[in-house]
Amino acid sequence: MAVPKFRISASKRDMRRAHHALKATSFAYCSACGEAQLAHTVCKNCGNYKGKVVVQPKVKGDLGGEDFNVEG
Repeated sequence: MAVPKFRISASKRDMRRAHHALKATSFAYCSACGEAQLAHTVCKNCGNYKGKVVVQPKVKGDLGGEDFNVEG
């Protein structure tokens, strides 16, 4: 089994871990509706990407069929 011959100093260990930090996600704003979104993704609010409608946005509460009523 491999065993290190010498102790790794705190400086060497920390230099190795210098790139392990988490980065905050950056947001872009939709040019059509102004909603915050991840860069290079379709807007979930209006379905636009680069000024064109590529996806029809889903309407909240729409089940795609008849009225859906839950009665006890």
